[in-house]
Amino acid sequence: MLRRTIEGDAAKIFAYRSRRDVSEWIGGWATDLADFEERLGDGSTTVVVEHDGRVVGDLMVQVSDAWSQREVNDDAKGTQAELGWTFDPEHHGLGLATEAVRELIRLCLDDLGLRRVTAVCFTDNEPSWRLMERLGMRREAHHVRGSLHRDHGWLDEYVYALLADEPRG
Repeated sequence: MLRRTIEGDAAKIFAYRSRRDVSEWIGGWATDLADFEERLGDGSTTVVVEHDGRVVGDLMVQVSDAWSQREVNDDAKGTQAELGWTFDPEHHGLGLATEAVRELIRLCLDDLGLRRVTAVCFTDNEPSWRLMERLGMRREAHHVRGSLHRDHGWLDEYVYALLADEPRG
């Protein structure tokens, strides 16, 4: 089940995000619950993934405007979203990430009427880019040493995307 954040979710999400093996590839290592709750904020870009009544992951959706020329700015407003995900390793291998992100893509492209979704990952994060490919996302870019990792220095990154009118995996 996908749902908005509710009271108490921050502690559940923090429990797996604070693990070193989880934080390896995400944007910020959660080392303190209070700091994490502050960064989570109002949860407006967070979607919680529940399975059998337990929080097993969280998804990020950041709707944004597409780049456009000034004359057509209004037509580009709120037409795309960047997606992200983090899952509790205790629930890996069950297909939950594939199912959850597939549904998130459907929500974005069908229900919200967005025209495009994207996702970015370090090239070394093979499980993430393999998930994107399973879902039918297209690798659009390979940025050489385009992202700075806190432990590994400058690393390559992949950018994937899917348009609303393209086949989905």
